Amino acid sequence: MIADYDFGDVDIERAIIEGAGFELLAEQCKSEDEVIEKGRDVDGVLTQYVRVGSRAIDTFTRCRVIARYGTGVDIVDVDAATRRGIQVTNAPNEWCAEEVADHAVALWLAAARKICVYDRETRKGVWQWQSGQPIWRLRGRVFGLLSFGFIARLIAERARAFGVEVWAHDPFLDESGLRSRQVRPVSFDQLVEGADYLVVQAPLTPETRRTFDRTTLRRMKPTAILINTGRGPIVEDAAIHQALTEGWIAGAALDDLEEEPAKQRDWRPRNPLFALPNVIISPHAAYYSEEAITTVRRIAAEEAVRVLTGQSARSPVNDVTAGSP
Repeated sequence: MIADYDFGDVDIERAIIEGAGFELLAEQCKSEDEVIEKGRDVDGVLTQYVRVGSRAIDTFTRCRVIARYGTGVDIVDVDAATRRGIQVTNAPNEWCAEEVADHAVALWLAAARKICVYDRETRKGVWQWQSGQPIWRLRGRVFGLLSFGFIARLIAERARAFGVEVWAHDPFLDESGLRSRQVRPVSFDQLVEGADYLVVQAPLTPETRRTFDRTTLRRMKPTAILINTGRGPIVEDAAIHQALTEGWIAGAALDDLEEEPAKQRDWRPRNPLFALPNVIISPHAAYYSEEAITTVRRIAAEEAVRVLTGQSARSPVNDVTAGSP
C-alpha cells in the first residue's frame, strides 16, 4: 500500500511493484487511524507524509516492510517496527542533495537581498531601492550551519563563493574534519549568537525538535536571518512569529512549517506566519526536481520489493534481527 502521495499518479511504483507480482493499493491517508483502516493486512507500506506509528504497526497482521519516500524517518516509529521484525527503509541523502543545497542558498540570497520584498513592492507600483532597506553586504559576514552532514557540506561549498565566513556546529563530527573543509567549528551557543545567517540542516529527533524556540531565538542577532531546510518542527512556529514581529531577528526563510500542511486534510493557509513580510515560505520543496522525484519513487518501490522477495534492503534504517518476526 502507498499510504499517501502527492505525485499525481503512481505509475512508477505500479510498474515496479506489480511487475514483481504484487498488488498495489494507492491510498491518501491523512492520519494514523486511516493507515490502520486501510493497511491492516498489507505486506508492505510506502509512506510520504502520513505517520506510521506504533498504533498502526501493532495492528499490522503481515507487514514486512515500511519504505519511506525520502531520507528522514521521523514519521515512522522505527523502534516499534523493529520489535515486530518489520524492515524500515529510506532513501540516502544523495537523491536530492544537490537540490536541497541549491534551495537553501536560494532562500538565503532571496531573504538577504530582499528579493520577495522588492517583487511585491514593484508589482504595487513602488520603484525604489529603499523598499528593501536595510540590506547588508554578504562578504565578510558569518554563515552558520546547524549540522554538517552531506547536504550541509554542499551548502557550505556554495556559500563560500559569496565571501562569507562559514561556521558549523555538529556534535557528532570531529573538529578537524570541519577545519579541513575551511569551516570553523563552533559550539551551539557560538553559532546561535554569532551567525548573521543560520541555516538549519539537521535531522528531526527528540533532541532537535523545537531547537529554535523563544529562548534560542532571543539569543540571535537582531540583524540575523534564519533559514530552515531541515525539518519544520525544529523551528517553533509561534516562537519564530514572535521573533519576526518583535524584531528579535531580521528575517526567516522556511521550507516547511512546524505542522506540515501536506499532512492535513482540507488545509487552509491560516498560519499567521503567512501574513508577515519578512519571512519566505516554500512548501517543503527543497528536494524537488523532476530527476529527484523520479529517483525517490523508484527507490521506495524497489526497496519494498527487495524486502518482500527475500533480499536485503540497500538502505535499511533498522536491524530487523533485533525484533521478533
